[in-house]
Amino acid sequence: MNTIKFDRKQSSVRMVAHRGVSGLETENTCAAFVAAGNRSHYGVETDVHVSADGQFIIHHDDNTLRVGGEDHIIEQTDAAVLRAITLIDRASGEKSRADLVIPLLDEYIRICQKYEKVCVLELKNHMEPAAVSGIVEVIRNLDWLENTIFISFNHANMVELRRLLPDAKLQFLTDDACDEALLEKLLPWKLDLDIAWHSLTKEGIDLMHANGIEVNCWTVDDPAVAEKLAGWGVDYITSNILE
Repeated sequence: MNTIKFDRKQSSVRMVAHRGVSGLETENTCAAFVAAGNRSHYGVETDVHVSADGQFIIHHDDNTLRVGGEDHIIEQTDAAVLRAITLIDRASGEKSRADLVIPLLDEYIRICQKYEKVCVLELKNHMEPAAVSGIVEVIRNLDWLENTIFISFNHANMVELRRLLPDAKLQFLTDDACDEALLEKLLPWKLDLDIAWHSLTKEGIDLMHANGIEVNCWTVDDPAVAEKLAGWGVDYITSNILE
C-alpha cells in the first residue's frame, strides 16, 4: 500500500493529506498523521470538535458510529468515553489495532510539529468564542500557531478566529461557485478559500488570485483531476491518497 504520485506539471501546488493519509490508514488517527509525516505532504488536515466536558476531540463526523462502530455523539459525550473506543482498521475492517483511537488536539499538533508539517485544522460546527479561543491557546502553547491554517464551513468561526488572530492563514470552506458573490464572504475578513474541486474553474481561480486569495481544493483523489487543477494554478490540493 502506498500513495499515488501525479505529475504536478512543474507547479508549486502544496499537497495536504486529508484527515491524514486516510487512503492508507484509518482517518483522523495518529497512524494517519504519521503516515503523512513520513511523506512529502506540505500539510496534514484534520477536524476538531468539543466534547461534553470541554476537551478538543479529533474526529470528522458528529458521532463515532461510522469509524468506531459505537454511536456516541461527540459533543454530548465525555472525552474519556470517546477515547476508550477502538476504531475500525481501514485495511481489515475490524477493530484489530489498539493504536487506532480518537486523538486529542494536542496529539495531532505534536505529530505535525515532530515531522515539520503544517496543520490544516477544521473547526467542525459552530463553536462558542471560548472554545475557539481554547483551541488557539492549545496551539499557541505548543508554539505552532505560525504553522497552522484554520478552516471551517462556519463563517462565524472564521470571523472569531480573525478577531483573535489578525495575521493567521484562514480558509473558508465551501462548495459554492467560485465567483464574485463568494468574494463578499472572503475579502472583508481576509479569508483564503478551501473549496470543493468540482466548483472550480480556471476563471474562478484567476479571480481569487487577482484579489490576493489563495485557493485550496478538496477532495481530489484522481491523478488526472489533480494534474488539471495544478495546471490551472491552484495553490493547495487536499487528497486522501495523492502525493
